[in-house]
Amino acid sequence: MATDTQHKKHDILAEGIGLYKHGDYPASLAFFLSLPEDSDADTNELAYYIGLCYAKLQRYEDALLYLEQVVTAGQNIDRVLQCRFLLAIIYAQSDRKKLADFELKKLLEAKYKPASVYSALAYTAWMQRDAEMSISYYKKALEFDPENATALNGFGYVLACENKDLTTALTYCKKALKKAPNSAACLDSVGWVYLKLGLLEDANKFLNLAKDIMPDNEEIKEHLRLAQVS
Repeated sequence: MATDTQHKKHDILAEGIGLYKHGDYPASLAFFLSLPEDSDADTNELAYYIGLCYAKLQRYEDALLYLEQVVTAGQNIDRVLQCRFLLAIIYAQSDRKKLADFELKKLLEAKYKPASVYSALAYTAWMQRDAEMSISYYKKALEFDPENATALNGFGYVLACENKDLTTALTYCKKALKKAPNSAACLDSVGWVYLKLGLLEDANKFLNLAKDIMPDNEEIKEHLRLAQVS
């Protein structure tokens, strides 16, 4: 049962937490950072929300500092696991694959969201140019959750890149897109598979939709360029 002191510490952060839950991450972050050091706010709770805000704002290096604090403190196991997962994603995206693998394997030991963790392991394997391991991890992810959009899309995309069973690749990618119709990644994957199949009209359609959502994404632009010169 929470003590009066714990409630008081939570109340200090209530305004910032409310802003975060409403998606106003800049305002939420500004609120948390403005709190004086002697505010009596729960330091672990504060680090958690500041880390989340930075992650939402894609200020990943700043996010790492605070998310790592939550993991090191180890006070709330659910939040520790959540922060480990965020750390793994940030590490993977910034080419720190060994650190990403370390965090993900810790999550597997804890049986935390295995489909998401195996999908993340598959992604890091793909970034390390290990297609077979990536495919193996995606299969594992889909064993735990056959409807996981990230795993479906990733598996289909890797199959297409490796020119393996393009019909199956298209099935997986379209299933993922059905679950996440506004996802640039899913639209790009469907377009990429159509390009691999030589269906250029369909390829251009989906790749242009992906570009409309993420106009600065280099991978999408490269796929679209290949579709237009084929």
